[in-house]
Amino acid sequence: MPRPIIIDTDPGTDDAVAILLALAAPELDLLGLAAVAGNAPLVATERNARAVLELAGRTEVPVYAGCPRPIGGGAISAEHAHGESGLGGLQLPPPQLALQPGHGVDFLVETLRTSPPRSITVCALGPLTNVAAALIKAPDIAERIGELVVMGGASYALGNTTPCAEFNIHADPLAAAIVFGSGASITLIPLDLTHQVMSTPERMERVRALGNRCGLAAALLMSPPRARKTGRGQPPAYALHDPCVIAYLLAPELFEGAETNVAVETQSPLTLGMTVIDWRGISGRPRNARVMTKIDADGFYALLTERLADLP
Repeated sequence: MPRPIIIDTDPGTDDAVAILLALAAPELDLLGLAAVAGNAPLVATERNARAVLELAGRTEVPVYAGCPRPIGGGAISAEHAHGESGLGGLQLPPPQLALQPGHGVDFLVETLRTSPPRSITVCALGPLTNVAAALIKAPDIAERIGELVVMGGASYALGNTTPCAEFNIHADPLAAAIVFGSGASITLIPLDLTHQVMSTPERMERVRALGNRCGLAAALLMSPPRARKTGRGQPPAYALHDPCVIAYLLAPELFEGAETNVAVETQSPLTLGMTVIDWRGISGRPRNARVMTKIDADGFYALLTERLADLP
């Protein structure tokens, strides 16, 4: 039977590629998308989620709008990385697919509570605001989640938003701290791993050469939204962070990692949002996550290209 999943997301160029990969996988049963503010404001992320489903011809998948701001207040976005629309150079028409009337947090809670225990995998591709709010509202769902696969954080790779913090965690560190302290079964996909899967021109061209509309769209989404300086005259490349979450579900043999403790800094102005990963067990804190550190990048892109070929 296909593996039931929920995607909590803030599309986002790489989020959109991750959604397409999930839609192309018969091994996965996508129950719905919960949008959250992050790479762009909520009004853009829920719109982009609906537009990507329409692009793939999968309008039966429901989309719910979740939290419009972090638990701690304020907001940050990443237009510099994802473009003003959130989808980089990809222009999609306004979606006709209706937004569901319920709240994304309620969708998470109700779906997990009414499904067999540990039967649903939650894929968190953006800030953890929705997931944390669901855990606050219904702490019992922590034990009902089969696996919570989170793209976020960093260890040796350090940060991409501050010197210490990765964007998804830094966008809502209080939410991240709640999630990692919840007791849920967590797998973390950090920058240490995702920076190994750079969308080089050669890899983008193989996706573009598929010729289908989703392949052409994915190639655009894999491209940096504007030219970037590489420092050594190298062509620009773009890390495909979020599709690694879906690839982990489809081909775990491509990944390596270990169980350890992950804590999130919520106080220091200097290191706010840092994921403190205790590889040596120095803190004595219990292991609360499986942290992936290595990936077969060529295997990942072969999987991505093969699966995208099956979409319209």
